[in-house]
Amino acid sequence: MTGSPALFGSDVAAMRLALDAARAIPADGDVPIGAVVLSPAGDVIATGHNERELHADPTAHAEVVALRRAGTVLGSWILTGCTLAVTLEPCTMCAGAIVLARISRLVFGAWDPKAGAVGSLWDVVRDRRLNHRPEVVGGVLEDDCAFLLEQFFSSRR
Repeated sequence: MTGSPALFGSDVAAMRLALDAARAIPADGDVPIGAVVLSPAGDVIATGHNERELHADPTAHAEVVALRRAGTVLGSWILTGCTLAVTLEPCTMCAGAIVLARISRLVFGAWDPKAGAVGSLWDVVRDRRLNHRPEVVGGVLEDDCAFLLEQFFSSRR
């Protein structure tokens, strides 16, 4: 795991919004992961949560849902200047989507040692071979984000 740039109050506020999005998933629904896309000015453009079960869609991760909605709102898939906050370290698919969308800042909560692609298992978003590398801040409200996931999985054991 790698170090993080300075934590800003806006990162904590964004993560609280992502946690709210994660909690909006019905109890019998998908894994509670939430995401929010902020404009360069810090305004909320879009939110999302996992919708894989809802739509029987393996790509409907919280990050992808939020990125799609932000692109629709802005009328462009290019999200330069925007920040994405998500409650769990992105997987390889989502890390790739973050790079492709040209997200400028990625803020995430809990680390994912089994599938994380932003420092835990891989580090896709900071791969020097790619044409875009966002700033990354990991571990924001990490305990709150991890607790939400732990509750979800413990209720299914």
